[in-house]
Amino acid sequence: MKKKDIKILLVDDEPDILEIVGYNLSSEGYQLTTANNGIDAIAKAKKIKPHLIIMDVMMPEMDGIEACENIRKDSNLANTIITFLTARGEDYSQVAGFDAGADDYITKPIKPKVLVSKVKALLRRLKEDDENEQIVTVGDIVINREEYKIVKDGTEIILPRKEFELLSLLASRPGKVFKREEILDKVWGNEVIVGGRTIDVHIRKLREKIGENQFKTVKGVGYKYVQ
Repeated sequence: MKKKDIKILLVDDEPDILEIVGYNLSSEGYQLTTANNGIDAIAKAKKIKPHLIIMDVMMPEMDGIEACENIRKDSNLANTIITFLTARGEDYSQVAGFDAGADDYITKPIKPKVLVSKVKALLRRLKEDDENEQIVTVGDIVINREEYKIVKDGTEIILPRKEFELLSLLASRPGKVFKREEILDKVWGNEVIVGGRTIDVHIRKLREKIGENQFKTVKGVGYKYVQ
């Protein structure tokens, strides 16, 4: 996908951020749309269906966390990548951001060139998604990557984005033993720093939601991953 075809929605209530960050992204050739609060962000996201949303957390009318949660409920925006760009660097704020469905969490201040590099890293996932088969069937589980749906025995299972991407990755190569760094790179991106137990927690949640036997079916014999 060419840069001129990639749509980015930049959401922030600070005019300086919209101007500076917007200028750097536009200079790269991306299609840029801006919004200054969560309500406006939701409306514009539904209208333009951006490939990437860069959003502040603390904003008037509706904050970024709530806006992100609402956007994630829209099936038409299931493939949209969302990253927060905020001065809120506390652990609990980052956890809230990821729980709301964000793909990345970037703290201010950040140099424009570094931000552009992070944006490029996030957008590389678009190419990977295009290359992957959109519907995968493993045992009694059907994984629809395009619509972000999991169906088990005819019943749809709702998974947070990261759990979905983790399951999708594991199902893409049944029996393969994945290394931690490979999982982190494919699911969280190599620009994101997460705790060492992050994968363990998501694996445990997947086992609880789809069942231990079904999880083994997805991973075949070698569903373990290595350090």
